[in-house]
Amino acid sequence: MKSKKNIYRKLFSTTFCLSAFTFGGGFVIIPLMQKKFVEDLHWIEKEEMLNLVAIAQSSPGAVAVNASILLGYHLAGVFGAMISILGTVLPPLLILSIVSFFYASFSGNIIVNAVLKGMQIGVAAVVTDAVLRLGEDLVHEKDVISILVMFGAFIATFFMKVNVMYIILVCGCIGVLKVVIHDKKFIRVAKPNDTFKAILEFLSNRNI
Repeated sequence: MKSKKNIYRKLFSTTFCLSAFTFGGGFVIIPLMQKKFVEDLHWIEKEEMLNLVAIAQSSPGAVAVNASILLGYHLAGVFGAMISILGTVLPPLLILSIVSFFYASFSGNIIVNAVLKGMQIGVAAVVTDAVLRLGEDLVHEKDVISILVMFGAFIATFFMKVNVMYIILVCGCIGVLKVVIHDKKFIRVAKPNDTFKAILEFLSNRNI
């Protein structure tokens, strides 16, 4: 089993490299994170990765940063989250700082504009691949409700131009109703005493 120091080092180097060579926003880095942490390193299960992505998307802020925070915390606690944030934010911060000094001189350059146009096409392809990868698991599970919600959210976003915030809230409510009604899993309200015991158990497991 790797020591925490090695995990921290690997977590930083991985998030740094992914962030440095990812163009096109947070949705592009998601499949790369899945491939690295799920398929290559086997640090996290695919279902857990999808859950983290869902939380990152439904939370305020950039998807890539949110996903890095959740992933780092899941793997190595608070310090792991801080390391993953640093690894994710540092590359674009350095690159954009350098670009900002020369932006005025090459913003009107024909070659630079052509390069950016080509990158936009590549980004569109990568984002499409990310959508297909994330939706593939839902189709394989043959969960009719989840598939209908997925296509309904797409129609509401693309064709009806509904605000994403409302779509996320509605999808969250549908998920709760699905668990409570369809799966017949009712959430038991814990007594205050049980809650206090659960908190103490959590703190002891975290060695706090």
